[in-house]
Amino acid sequence: MTPILLILVAAVLAGLLAGGSLRPFDQVRVHWWALAPVGLVLQAAPPPHLPFLAPDLTAALMLLGSYAALLAFTAINRRLPGAPLILAGIALNLAVIAPNGGMPVDPAAMRRAGAESVTIEGDTKHHLMSEDDVLPFLGDTIALPKPIGVIVSVGDVELYAGLSWFVIMTMLRRARENVRPPARWFQRYRGKHLPPERRGLPGRHPPHRATPAAAARWGTVR
Repeated sequence: MTPILLILVAAVLAGLLAGGSLRPFDQVRVHWWALAPVGLVLQAAPPPHLPFLAPDLTAALMLLGSYAALLAFTAINRRLPGAPLILAGIALNLAVIAPNGGMPVDPAAMRRAGAESVTIEGDTKHHLMSEDDVLPFLGDTIALPKPIGVIVSVGDVELYAGLSWFVIMTMLRRARENVRPPARWFQRYRGKHLPPERRGLPGRHPPHRATPAAAARWGTVR
């Protein structure tokens, strides 16, 4: 069982034990949801063989693209419970993947996790940690021994904590509504279904006529 699936199962069980239910998930509003599966597919799919790009470079670009999509998705839905933790986890992973062209893996952590060898074969998105890696402490350095037998990073821990918090808080109906902020541009537009004087468009307002009191105030009437 993969760590993320194990975390989700544990979070659901914790939510049920706390008196929660799975029904509130029907009411969760998620914006730009397509970014999440795109990011996951880019991260799990093998890199295609492109004649103009080396396999390692293709894998690195796919990995960067996946984290960029997940980062954008989480930022847009930042009002969901656990979103700040998920956002921090993705940012930490991206911080170590971007300068190194992939996720560095600590060989000592591989031994602690029960790996039979400390070589990485057939995985172009991970590489053994070396002295040339930038921010190595953010790489896969945390070993989860068997029966899990995987290695995770500090960013993964943040991400798993955020996912658990999201599941539990949603099941307990403590998630506030995920309302997007108003648009920064074209705020005056109100739609064609409204009368012209209420659309907020230039040139559609009724002409302003100064009242006698206003005219007297500005000195136009003697």
